Amino acid sequence: MAETVKKTKSKAKAPSKPRKTTSKKKLPATNQTSMSHEEVAMLAHRFFAERGYQHGHHEEDWLRAEQELRGLAS
Repeated sequence: MAETVKKTKSKAKAPSKPRKTTSKKKLPATNQTSMSHEEVAMLAHRFFAERGYQHGHHEEDWLRAEQELRGLAS
């Protein structure tokens, strides 16, 4: 009699679960809900426009926008 060779199917590995990402530092609870990234970006862009679209001061614009929005939230 002829021997039959039993073929085994190899199981494909299941995709690994996504890793948990580390949480970003959050603002204090009082300011966290009152200011979004988009709000800061829009205000910083307004400052950029008011300066005549002069490049090289984006960090100042961003920090000024954050300060103004925090002042409004208080």
